[in-house]
Amino acid sequence: MTGPTPETVSYRLVAFDFDGTLADTFPWFCANLNDVAARYRFRAVRPEETGRLRGLSARAILKDLGIPAWKVPLIARHMRGLATREAGQVRLFSGVPEMLARLDAAGCVLAVVSSNSEANVRRALGPSAGLIRHFACGASLFGKARHLRAVARAAGVEPGAMLAVGDEIRDAEAAAQAPCAFAAVAWGYNSAEALAGARPAHLFDAPEAVARTLAGPPERAY
Repeated sequence: MTGPTPETVSYRLVAFDFDGTLADTFPWFCANLNDVAARYRFRAVRPEETGRLRGLSARAILKDLGIPAWKVPLIARHMRGLATREAGQVRLFSGVPEMLARLDAAGCVLAVVSSNSEANVRRALGPSAGLIRHFACGASLFGKARHLRAVARAAGVEPGAMLAVGDEIRDAEAAAQAPCAFAAVAWGYNSAEALAGARPAHLFDAPEAVARTLAGPPERAY
């Protein structure tokens, strides 16, 4: 895992995932999952299984829970609807607004690429939404690569000059397909150990580490 480093790494475009990366939605997801399981008839998750599931890819989790591919879009649409109705419960991780502000001040073009809706993302970001130049939301579970390429085109940036930041193995897979560099964050859905296996360019343990690596240390106030 990488923490703060003395040297700034240069990317022209930084594209963030939302759920589990910018916003702390994992508790909300866990609280709703078994109700969704009953509705769509897949296996419920016991509390003691959470740690094991955090080590699996999204495809492996679907198989583990017995969710066929044809149900995935239905479940995803239902979860987005729930997220919209309960959007007021979503909070950003501590340090995220400051991280985004420092990256913007350092000249990074910022984007959000998410399976969540743009309205939900903007509501949770609040004033920080004004720092995001490009939104590509509503991606399918495994459709983020197309959205990453779209924000790169919109920003006029080659994929090789873009960094995708996410908390899941599927985010790493999407970045490889884009293709662009990938940075993993250890505070979201997948465990740090699982993310390390995806060989990210960076593995961050706090938003401050993201800001320090990509924008340099904060300026001192005298």
